[in-house]
Amino acid sequence: MDRGIRQRLEAKEEALSPYAARSVQSRGRLRDEPPCSMRTSFQRDRDRIIYAKAFRRLKHKTQVFIAPLGDHYVTRLTHTLEVAQIARSISRALNLNEDLTEAIALGHDLGHTPFGHVGEQMLNQLYPGGFHHNEQSLRVVDILEKDGQGLNLTWEVRDGILHHSKGGVDVLGAGWVDVATLEGQVCKIADVVAYINHDTSDAIRAGLIQETDLPEDCVSALGRSPRERINTMVLDIVDSSWAITGLEPASGTPAITMRPQVRQVAENLRQFLFQRVYNVEAAEARQARDTIALLYDHFTADAKHLPHEFLARGEGVERGAVDYIAGMTDQFAQRVAESVADRGR
Repeated sequence: MDRGIRQRLEAKEEALSPYAARSVQSRGRLRDEPPCSMRTSFQRDRDRIIYAKAFRRLKHKTQVFIAPLGDHYVTRLTHTLEVAQIARSISRALNLNEDLTEAIALGHDLGHTPFGHVGEQMLNQLYPGGFHHNEQSLRVVDILEKDGQGLNLTWEVRDGILHHSKGGVDVLGAGWVDVATLEGQVCKIADVVAYINHDTSDAIRAGLIQETDLPEDCVSALGRSPRERINTMVLDIVDSSWAITGLEPASGTPAITMRPQVRQVAENLRQFLFQRVYNVEAAEARQARDTIALLYDHFTADAKHLPHEFLARGEGVERGAVDYIAGMTDQFAQRVAESVADRGR
């Protein structure tokens, strides 16, 4: 094999924006290892994430709607793929490192619980150390994958995964930019662009809202269909962040951004979803909370209930229970909970 393939790919990165991350300048991995002869370090990270067991499980994890009857509801996996597609489009237009962007996007939700944010909230309530899916995603790639060896990803991908979550911060609000690379910032905004649009479509599909319920200022400014709204937001991000390409002089610290008026209507649409969709406590959500609570109580009551690998690190039964439950798919969590309940009868 030609040993210069990777070097040629690394040389191509020199044509990227001066603000783009370059694989040869990576801060490295947790453990040193020989480079791949064909792939850059960021390409290698992307491939490791795609082949991870946690990535496969995303296809059976809830995005918003728990156990929907229809075939076209978004899952955690399809959400991840949409984020990756949007993020890659933005990075390509801004001449940033598309490989790094894709790796972060594909890995950002690996630590998400079964039952979506309902599961996350319940584990955060039960576990004394607290639980946040972005921190668990980093734990997955650092520790839990490959039988406790982790994926040994680069610092830049790990930073993007850890800091992708915006928490309670408004879109591009105070405390937003805490990602070290522009590629990580792209993934953070692409996450929002993806979910406020596909969650709107799913809510309409589920009958929770109608198209006519959407705030008129959002529809007028962003568009009357998901395709139009995504297009409007992506184009605005690219136009507003154009100086980072190096084709125009940048003023101050370069950052991924949006025009204030577009940012505001995007935030208005997000708040609308919280009021009408995310904060609506359906029967399925209550059942999901009960399932998580039952599993946590069962596994923490006696260490023998946990698979050995979740105790082998010596971090305690509660940490092991959280790792085990967070990695479950919705279906597996329900099956285990039913088995536990049957034994208790």
